[in-house]
Amino acid sequence: MSDPLVSIIIPVYNAVPYLAECLESVRRQRYENIEILLVNDGSSDSSLHLCEMYARIDPRIRVVDKPNGGVSSSRNLAIGQARGEFLQFADSDDWLDRNATRLLVERALETNADLVISHFCRVIGDTVTVSGFLSQYGVMDQKGFARRLMEEPASFYYGVMWNKLYRRAIIEEHGIRCSEEMQWSEDFLFNLEYIRYAERFAALETPIYYYRKNEKSITNSALTVTNTVQTKLELFEYYKTLYTDLGLYEQYKPRIYKYLIASAKDG
Repeated sequence: MSDPLVSIIIPVYNAVPYLAECLESVRRQRYENIEILLVNDGSSDSSLHLCEMYARIDPRIRVVDKPNGGVSSSRNLAIGQARGEFLQFADSDDWLDRNATRLLVERALETNADLVISHFCRVIGDTVTVSGFLSQYGVMDQKGFARRLMEEPASFYYGVMWNKLYRRAIIEEHGIRCSEEMQWSEDFLFNLEYIRYAERFAALETPIYYYRKNEKSITNSALTVTNTVQTKLELFEYYKTLYTDLGLYEQYKPRIYKYLIASAKDG
C-alpha cells in the first residue's frame, strides 16, 4: 500500500526573513509523498522570487501568485487546488520537525482518524516551550473531542490549523473554507466547522511544529478591542450551534460563555 499524498499549504506574505527556513523544513520531511502549495499573497518583498526558486529545484512545489487578499483567501485557493488525501498547513514564519508529516499520517492511518491534533513548540527568541493537552492513547468520537475542547476553549492548541492533519474529502464534501471576512480566529471557525462532520479524533503528544511568536504579525496588528469582541461573538454562535447539535450545550453552557472573556492561549 502506497503512502497517501499529503498537501501542505503555506500562505506567503512578505516572509523573506523566515521563508527559507520554513521551506527547507517542509522539503526535508522524512515523509516524501507530499505536494507543497505556496500561495504568494501579493508580497511586496522578494518572497515570490524565493518561492519560484524553490519550485525550480523541487518538483513537489507549486507556486500560486495572487493579489493581496489575506491568509484565508490564500488557504482557500490552495484547498481548492490540493490533490492530497490529507491536508496539512504551515505558516511561512514557522518551521516543522522533520518527522511532522510522517507522524501525523501514521497516527491517522493507525486510528482511522478524521482529525489528528499534535503538541507544538512555542518559540520566543531562544526560549522554546511545549504546548498541548491530549494524550495520544485512545481515539475520541465527536462528543469526546468536544468535551475535551471545552477544557481549554480559547487555546491555540485547538484553534489553529498548523498542528493538525485533515481529510480533504470531508472538507470538500461539506464545502468547508476559512472565512475571508474575519481578521482573527478564522482558523478556529474552520476547525469548529470541521468538527461538525468529523467522526474520529486522535492526538499526537510529540511536538512536531515550531510556532514563532511574532508580535508584529498580521494577526496581531489587525487586533482591536472592537474586532476582537465582534469575532468572539461570531465564534460563540458557532460554539453554541455545535454543542446544541451534539446535545452538550446545557452541560457546557457556563464554559461556552466563559469563552467570551477568555484570552487566546498559545502556551
